[in-house]
Amino acid sequence: MSKNPPLLANDPYYEGVPEYMTEVYDWAYVDPNWVKALDRNIVVKVLLFLNDQRLMRRYLRHIEPGQRVWQLAHVYGDLVQRAAEKVGPHGAFHLTDVTPIQIEHGSKKLKDMPWAKVIRSDAADFAAEGSYDVICSFFLLHEVPDAKKREIVDHMLAQVPVGGKAIFVDYHNPKRWQPIRYILKVVNHYLEPFANALWENEISSYATNAEQFNWQKETIFAGVYQAVVVTRKS
Repeated sequence: MSKNPPLLANDPYYEGVPEYMTEVYDWAYVDPNWVKALDRNIVVKVLLFLNDQRLMRRYLRHIEPGQRVWQLAHVYGDLVQRAAEKVGPHGAFHLTDVTPIQIEHGSKKLKDMPWAKVIRSDAADFAAEGSYDVICSFFLLHEVPDAKKREIVDHMLAQVPVGGKAIFVDYHNPKRWQPIRYILKVVNHYLEPFANALWENEISSYATNAEQFNWQKETIFAGVYQAVVVTRKS
């Protein structure tokens, strides 16, 4: 799997895709052939060491019918359908992603839900349509460089009103006795070069005005994962 595929000027799947995506994650999120193979519930279950449902619930339990929800990136499997279904026809579900193939897959999954909108945008500069009750970054931060992490976190928090929530579900620093820790060390070294930052830094450290918010963190699976719920202080 090459990290530097030849980009064709007329290939719509690569148009406008950030360089770090084509250099590091072409095989996972950009190349349509790989995306077709990976976009399955069983793949998500394996990649998350059977913790997929536990982690999805950390996000879905915060959604109530009729809310306005923004999910920052398309996620493989059925998570986007489940989130949009919870929002229901009296609310609004907005899904953004920066790659054309992910927009294509997300649009197919949500085509029967008119209250759901799929928008191509970088998560750090999405022109949000008003504020949101729930904003979720589900395993996105570990895939972007540190400067982009800061941009994304700040942009998310800027859209959170008093009473709203920003939710981050992502990797964390596993306990030293957790054997998955050593598997992930190898994975991060070869495939996930931006992930170690979440082992070393709290997500709140990427927020310019972290003190304006309440940060509630839960760790899962002996610290392999974290779910952070952020609310704006009154």
